[in-house]
Amino acid sequence: MQTMERQRVAPVHPRPRRPAPWPVEFYRSTVGMKWVMAVSGIFLMGYVFLHMLGNLKLYMGADDINHYGEFLRDLLVPIFPRTVTLWLLRIGLILAFFFHVHSAYRLTRINRRARAEGGYISKRDYQAATIASRSMRMTGVVILLFVLWHLADLTWGTANPDFVRGDVYRNVVASFERPVVSLIYIVANIALGLHLFHGAWSMFQSLGLNNPRWNSVRRGFAAGFAGIVMVGNLSFPIAVLTGVISADDNPDCRVVDGVIETCELYAGEGEG
Repeated sequence: MQTMERQRVAPVHPRPRRPAPWPVEFYRSTVGMKWVMAVSGIFLMGYVFLHMLGNLKLYMGADDINHYGEFLRDLLVPIFPRTVTLWLLRIGLILAFFFHVHSAYRLTRINRRARAEGGYISKRDYQAATIASRSMRMTGVVILLFVLWHLADLTWGTANPDFVRGDVYRNVVASFERPVVSLIYIVANIALGLHLFHGAWSMFQSLGLNNPRWNSVRRGFAAGFAGIVMVGNLSFPIAVLTGVISADDNPDCRVVDGVIETCELYAGEGEG
């Protein structure tokens, strides 16, 4: 009797889900996640390139690289107080990094679900995959762990026993003089190079710019960009290990009110 009564009860239809604001709905879609991953990837690519370019000042000596560090802290002063612009850029990088990782994770889950449900993968698709594309998840994890290490080593100083805040040259040399640390940087930057190669290649496809006529240009850009960044970054630990960049070239720095004024030799100034 109870079973019959239950069968007569009309099913309760849940209320339709209220649509979220357009940016949220767009991001929830596969196309939206691909766009977010591509745009955040472009932002991060610009950062790693400029970061490598700025670090080339290591070859110009302590005074140049340390003043470059002060320049970054003084961006848009006096429009903003000192270091505010730098922190705004850091917040932008954190957001770009978060959305890049999150969209990649969501797309990976969608792809796995499609394969589990019998999604078709052609032999041609498998052959088109490269070492870089097959290792994107692994290199992504390596890069994430490396970023945390890099911050602890050269930004916070907790992993660098000879860390001196503001003295970029000294901190880099003190870090890379340890062979194990240099090895970590070398492995991480090889992983970064592979990740950049496939990322620079696939971002055009994510943005819908995947005309086969442009494939040679896409491949050349991806290889050139990844190669330049990787070679530039690898040169720093190698230069320290081989003595091209040495602590002997780093004089004491004059610090006034927490700001490096100069890193020229001034020992004994005013004496005699």
